[in-house]
Amino acid sequence: MSNEEFMLDTDDLERRMTGAMGALRTEFASLRTGRASASMLDPVTVDAYGAQTPLNQVGTVNVPEPRMVTINVWDKSLVGAVEKAIMNSGLGINPQTNGTIVMLPIPELNEERRRELTRVAAQYAESARVAIRHVRHNGMEQIKKHKDDMSEDDQRFWHDEVQGLTDKFVKLVDEALEHKQEEIMQV
Repeated sequence: MSNEEFMLDTDDLERRMTGAMGALRTEFASLRTGRASASMLDPVTVDAYGAQTPLNQVGTVNVPEPRMVTINVWDKSLVGAVEKAIMNSGLGINPQTNGTIVMLPIPELNEERRRELTRVAAQYAESARVAIRHVRHNGMEQIKKHKDDMSEDDQRFWHDEVQGLTDKFVKLVDEALEHKQEEIMQV
C-alpha cells in the first residue's frame, strides 16, 4: 500500500462534461427552428481575403424581426462571398441582397422538416451523452489504476462520485433535448 491517498480530480471530469454540454448548446443553436436567430449563422464561414473567416467577422448580424436576419457586410467586395457561404451552409435559406445588406428571410418550417430537425437534435444529444460517458470511462479507469492504493469503501465512494456526475450531466442533456424539441415543434 502507498502512503499517498488517492484523489480523483472530479473538477477536471466536471469541466470536461461541461464542455460536452457547451458543444451541445452550440449545435442546438445552429438548428433552425422557424424563428430568426443570429446564432444560427455561427457555423458559417466566408472565404474572405484568402482565409475562412466566421461570418460575424465580415459584417454585423442583426435580427430586425422574428423571421428575418440581416447581415451588413463591411466590405462591399465580400457580399458575393457571404451569399455563397450562406447558400452552401446547408441552412436552406436563400439570401437576398440590397447593396451591402444581405437579408435572410426565414421560411416557415413544415411538419416533415420539424420532425427531421427533432431527429437531428436527438443525434446531437446522443453525441453529447457519448462524450459524457467517455469522460466517465476515463474517470473509472483512473480509479482502477489506483485500486491497490485504496480500500473498497474508497473505491465505491469514487465510483459513486463519477457516476453521480455522469447522471447529472446526462439528465442535463435530456432536459436540453426536450426543450429544443418543444421549440422545434412549436408552430
